[in-house]
Amino acid sequence: MERPLIEIHDVSKSYRRDSLEIPVLSNITLSIQEGDFIAFMGPSGSGKTTLLNLIAGIDKPTEGRIFVAGTDITELSETELAVWRSRNVGFIFQFYNLIPVLTAIENVELPLILTPLSKAERRAHAETALGVVGLADRMHHYPRQLSGGQEQRVAIARAIATDPAILVADEPTGDLDKVSAEEVLNLIERLNRELGKTILMVTHDPRAAERARLIRHLDKGELA
Repeated sequence: MERPLIEIHDVSKSYRRDSLEIPVLSNITLSIQEGDFIAFMGPSGSGKTTLLNLIAGIDKPTEGRIFVAGTDITELSETELAVWRSRNVGFIFQFYNLIPVLTAIENVELPLILTPLSKAERRAHAETALGVVGLADRMHHYPRQLSGGQEQRVAIARAIATDPAILVADEPTGDLDKVSAEEVLNLIERLNRELGKTILMVTHDPRAAERARLIRHLDKGELA
């Protein structure tokens, strides 16, 4: 049996506030295969987003190890982690984090600036990504000229522009109406099914979670 894409071994995370230590995650062990689509659910404060941030290399665990495609990311320096994230992880947030003074295609091109691609290659990648999310006809629009659902689709195009192995989505439909949320979930499901992206999604929405292949619940920092 081939090695899992993501291996989490006895990971705990706590934060210090003055002399107080606040535990957030406790002894998490989890294996995620390439091509999995997992939804993490649980009450506020259960550690869902913290776990996502650890897997994505935004934060480091207090204890334990995390391997992604055989690389122990807990051993990487901040500089090495930044390079690793830019190559391996695409981020989809609840609030789209688009830059208002840039057009859709310029927003999608942003993460590609960190790559060795030429300007023409960056533009081609960005155009392809916007085509995948169905917004090729909106590439020169600014965020203010787009609906919330379209803005989130631009954000998804930005997330896939570098062709990352992993997509992490933190409440991707939390700021959308029902119709836009359905469109975005259909797109995320397609990225998993047709492009084979490994997707880790945090959500409070049971309808969103149902799109995943597997639902895992966190409660008080532990995997149920």
